[in-house]
Amino acid sequence: MSASGDSAASSLPSRLAGHALVEALVAQGVHTVFGVPGESYLAVLDGFHQHRERIRFVSCRQEGGAAFMADAAGKLGPVPGVCFVTRGPGATNASIGIHTAFQDSTPLVVFVGQVASDQRDREAFQELDYRQFFGPGTLGMAKWVAEVPHADRLPEYVSRAFHVAQQGRPGPVVLALPEDLLTDTTAAPVLPRARPAEAWPAPGALRDLRSRLCAAERPFVIVGGSGWDAGSVAALQRFAENWCLPVGCAFRFQDLFDHRHPLYAGDVGIGLNPALAQRIRSADLVLAVGPRLGEMTTGGYTLLEAPRPQQALVHWHAGPEELGRVYAADSLVQCGMAAAGRALESITAPVDIGWRDWAEAARTDYLAHLASDPVEPVDLAAIVRTVQRLAPEDTVYTNGAGNFSVWLHRFAQLPGRQHAGRTQLAPTSGAMGYGLPAAVAASLLQPHRTVVNLAGDGDFLMNGQEMATATAYEAGQGAGRLVSIVVDNGGYGTIRMHQERHHPGRVIASGLANPDFAALARAYGWRADTVDRTEDFEAAFARAMQPGSPSLIHLKVPMERITPRTTLSAIRDAALGSR
Repeated sequence: MSASGDSAASSLPSRLAGHALVEALVAQGVHTVFGVPGESYLAVLDGFHQHRERIRFVSCRQEGGAAFMADAAGKLGPVPGVCFVTRGPGATNASIGIHTAFQDSTPLVVFVGQVASDQRDREAFQELDYRQFFGPGTLGMAKWVAEVPHADRLPEYVSRAFHVAQQGRPGPVVLALPEDLLTDTTAAPVLPRARPAEAWPAPGALRDLRSRLCAAERPFVIVGGSGWDAGSVAALQRFAENWCLPVGCAFRFQDLFDHRHPLYAGDVGIGLNPALAQRIRSADLVLAVGPRLGEMTTGGYTLLEAPRPQQALVHWHAGPEELGRVYAADSLVQCGMAAAGRALESITAPVDIGWRDWAEAARTDYLAHLASDPVEPVDLAAIVRTVQRLAPEDTVYTNGAGNFSVWLHRFAQLPGRQHAGRTQLAPTSGAMGYGLPAAVAASLLQPHRTVVNLAGDGDFLMNGQEMATATAYEAGQGAGRLVSIVVDNGGYGTIRMHQERHHPGRVIASGLANPDFAALARAYGWRADTVDRTEDFEAAFARAMQPGSPSLIHLKVPMERITPRTTLSAIRDAALGSR
């Protein structure tokens, strides 16, 4: 492993610690931070004003939205996302984004205002013990939580935070900032940019994998996790080509492999293709490169039985604490994902490969799963296909949580990151309200790209106020467009589906009284259309793709069609029939 900085530390004149913090962020390569301003860190805000030509503070409307935006920034890279929130309620609001970053393995640094040092442990106004609240650990919310003890140590703590956020399995770090510390003066130096140490697999691990591949008859590759770069993704594809390996993408990491490639077999997550599920179960070797192999990617730990799978399992992951945590794999390899594709590509394939028919059948299953019967009055599969036909290839797609996302995951065909950069921003944590803030962040950070958010009605209203942030900072008014499509079925559809499955006909609390989403969007300065028929969508989306303000399409759909495969009535009848 190795890591290097940009330059030696340099001494600076004495200045406010709040200003020194902003200088430290600039040195880490950060040019945009997200947050909600608070009186607990006024000196830092003044530092952003002083350095406003080099770094911007995007003021959001709620800390949960700000944390989601920072998580999206961390996913897009190349540096961790950064979020600022005030003490107490600000921190607790932001916790949803911190938890999402933890489960998604997203590098994120969150700064929280804290009460003054001389008021600690008195339950002062909005005081919390952030070490206990964010609780680092394997089931906590952060990789590291600390409170900066002295102004002169602030650059040290910032440097460590950026190292920890990026090292091994990436994730969130929380630093508490006592209010009085930020107004102290310090001459502490600005430290060099943190570069993550990159683990490379031992030569023996590569030889072992080659032997296992040569002995296999039905191998399958599952890719996922964070830390990938375009070069490693391209090398991964060449490795799959060299060995003719079918590849599936872990839950909400679908942009790691080009969906148009003949070796792509589909996404391994919610709404899993039954044929793909059976293929993974019947594989004799599963190579998992990067994913945590959590509940969603393993079909509730059934595709790979825990703790000892029926298939031979080779698990590569950047974090040693993840390896062997759930599965007793046949081979465990610690490797950073930026190195993984290149390491795999170095494994020489034999001339004759006996599973080409197996790989072709996996692709055939995937293509068959793209087919769908027409649905009236609104066909969400056709909607997704229309968006992809009219939007640029490098469009970024975002979503939160809900059944609506199954259509996007199943029918969108994403290019690999080596072609277009990251094109999917979605929470593996299953957090509702993620999609719109992520879309706003992506549009602000990469204004040359079009960003399309697909949201459910319940999902959208959890952070719909961030439309104001988009308007304030002119998101979607560069070369790329910003479009949000709100799928309104008048309820929490996923919960209604489970109610009908487990308690048929006994529905409560899952209905929603919704606003006119188009009128709401116009109130925020967005363009808007309402669509309730498939044939009207293309014209509405074409209007949304015209230059100008961000656009929202209010897509009104019946609740009955709850997934691409079935209806609420069919689920209810099946549940009643089984009793």
